[in-house]
Parts: sequence; C-alpha cells; structure tokens
Amino acid sequence: MKEVEEHLDDTYFYWIGETKDSSAFYYRVHSPVVLIEYDAQSPIAYGNKDSSGNGGGGGMGGTPSQDHIHTIIRTPNGADYGIDLLKLHLENDH
Repeated sequence: MKEVEEHLDDTYFYWIGETKDSSAFYYRVHSPVVLIEYDAQSPIAYGNKDSSGNGGGGGMGGTPSQDHIHTIIRTPNGADYGIDLLKLHLENDH
C-alpha cells in the first residue's frame, strides 16, 4: 500500500459500462506499481440466457453479465510474474 500511495499522482481509473447494481461493467486501476482489473464477460458456459433471464447470453459475442467475472491484481515491480511461490514459502516458513 505504501508503494501504491507513493504513486497516486500516476494512478488512473477507467470505467466502461453502466452503473446500475445489475449492470455488467469493466474497470481498471493502473499505476506504475499496480494493475487491477474487473471484467464482466459473456457467460459462455451458462446457456443462452443472461442473468435477467433474457436471451443474448452464452457464447462469443453474447451479452456480458455479472454471471461470468474475470479479475486480476498484479504488482509488476513486486516480482509477481514468474516468482517461485513454493520456494519462497519453504525459505520463509519452514
């Protein structure tokens, strides 16, 4: 959090979509030290109805809904890409 706070002036927030409680949307928080994404996508494996019971869900190009969410939090300068978590755990906790 200290690193995030140090880069607040270089932090950006992006939003795509509506703001209703039931809306599908995408947001991204991006700075030199953190990347956070939330992405409501089309419920590919859940049949042909979206969360409201309407058609248009399911499959590529379907209607995004809150039934199928992808999220990511990355700290690109924090060695989270390719770090050996098991090795780190064994070195620090055993």
